[in-house]
Amino acid sequence: MSVNKKLSIEEADEKIDSTLRPQAWNDYIGQEKIKKNVKVMIDAAKKRKEPPDHLLFYGNAGLGKTSLAYLIAKELDSNIKITSGPAIERIGDLAALLTNLSEGDVLFIDEIHRICKTIEEYLYPAIEDFRMNIIMGKGPMAKTLELHLPKFTLIGATTRVGLISPPLRSRFGGVFQLNFYAQMELEKILQRSADILKVKIEPDALDILARSSRFTPRIANNLLKRVRDFAEVEGQGIVTKEIVKSSLGFLEIDEIGLGPSDRRLLEILIKKFKGGPVGIKSLAAASAEEEDTILNLYEPYLMQLGLIGRTTQGRIATKLAYDHLKIKWQQDQQSYLI
Repeated sequence: MSVNKKLSIEEADEKIDSTLRPQAWNDYIGQEKIKKNVKVMIDAAKKRKEPPDHLLFYGNAGLGKTSLAYLIAKELDSNIKITSGPAIERIGDLAALLTNLSEGDVLFIDEIHRICKTIEEYLYPAIEDFRMNIIMGKGPMAKTLELHLPKFTLIGATTRVGLISPPLRSRFGGVFQLNFYAQMELEKILQRSADILKVKIEPDALDILARSSRFTPRIANNLLKRVRDFAEVEGQGIVTKEIVKSSLGFLEIDEIGLGPSDRRLLEILIKKFKGGPVGIKSLAAASAEEEDTILNLYEPYLMQLGLIGRTTQGRIATKLAYDHLKIKWQQDQQSYLI
C-alpha cells in the first residue's frame, strides 16, 4: 500500500530552491574571477590525481557559497557531505563525519566560524595530515587513538570571516570573497529560474525584480516565487511590470529593495539620533534588533546603496537616505562622513 506524503510549505520551498540551484558550471552566473580560480585549482588537482586544496568562501548570505560547493563536488565527480559549525558539538560528531568520508569526498561546513575552539583543534591535523587523534579516558589510564582518514577536500563557508581564527584560516589553500551581483547578472539568474519554473516573465518585470533583489540571487529567486503566485491568482500567469509592482507593494518592498525593517532602521537613525553618528549598540537597542542582524542583514545592503556610512564615531545616515525617505537633509551631517 502506498502512502502519499504531503509536503509542508517549507519542504516545498526547499525542493524548489534545490531545483533552482545551478546544476552545471556554466549555469552558475556571476563571480567570474572566483569561478576561474577554482576551476584552475580543480583541473590541476585532477591532473595530479589528488584532492584540491581546502577552500573557504565568505560573503553575505544568499550569494552562492553552497551552490559553489555542490558544483565543485560535481566537477570532482565526488560525493558531498554537508553540515554546519553549530551542528558539530562534540569530538564524536566530528569523528563520525570524517570517518564516514570516502577518498576524494567533499566536506562542506556552513557557518564554519561557529565551530567551537576545542573542535577546531581536532580539525587541524584532519585537514593537514588526514589523521585524527582521539584521547580515550582520563588521567594515567588515558590512551590516544589515532584514526587515519581518507583524503578529502574541506569547503568552509561563512558570513563572518573575521570570526575565523587565523590558524584555521591559514589552513585553507584558497580563500575567496563572494561579492554582490550586478543588475545584468541578476536578470540572467531570474530568467533562468523563470524558465525552470515555467513562468513567462516580461523584460520590464525582470528589470524591476532585479533592482529589488538586494544584489542577491537567493532574494531574487524568493521574490520571483512570490510574484509568480500573484501572477497566477490575479493575472493570467504572466509576470508583467504591473504584476511585479503590485506584488512588491503588497510585500512592502520599495523600488530599491528596502523592506519595512530597512526603512524603520533608517528612520530611527535619522529621527531619533538626528542622522547620527550612533554606535551599533545604541542603534540595536533603539530598533529592538540584534546587533548581528543589523551587521549581517541590513547594514551591508544599506551601505552598498550609500544610504548609511560608517565613521570613527558610529553609523550615519547619508543625504541619499534622507532623500529616499523624503526627509529634509541636515546640512551639518556632511562633516561626519569620511
